Amino acid sequence: MDISTQAEIALRNAQYETWSWSGQNGSVTCFESPAVMGFIHVFESADALMELWQASQKSALARHAASLRGAGPKAWNVYSVFLTSDRTPSLARAIERIEEDFTLTRKIARTAVTTAEDVERALLPLMEIRAQPLLGASNFEDRLRARLKDVPPDAVTAFLNETPAADVARILGARS
Repeated sequence: MDISTQAEIALRNAQYETWSWSGQNGSVTCFESPAVMGFIHVFESADALMELWQASQKSALARHAASLRGAGPKAWNVYSVFLTSDRTPSLARAIERIEEDFTLTRKIARTAVTTAEDVERALLPLMEIRAQPLLGASNFEDRLRARLKDVPPDAVTAFLNETPAADVARILGARS
């Protein structure tokens, strides 16, 4: 899987403008929205990520310095994203700690990015909040009855059978 392409797809689906730039350490996917901008760097290995992330960040910032100076408040929301498909357990925690470095940009750093879902998960801090209701195979009526377990069953049945509200209220009042 091409991480850069998947990242660009995810960002475009989230209404970001994207473009590529040939950075010092390989191709960089640049992105921008009305509130956020940043750079995605993909590395062949976790070792390369650890060795080159700071230089990659500085190179991208130097290259885009004029745009960043003119970005106004958006300049406070610049992200550097560092991704690799490599699974090196000994470096995983060190790579996660990159995100704790708040110098120059905000950071997202992930290893083991091997699927489109991994890319989306890595980029979640850049995405709008999305609610995904769990409306799978479960029956709506059964779920509603389970949530209304403190309401008399005949009142729930009347409600679900589109009984007039006055009749449902009468059933509920009779139980009080």
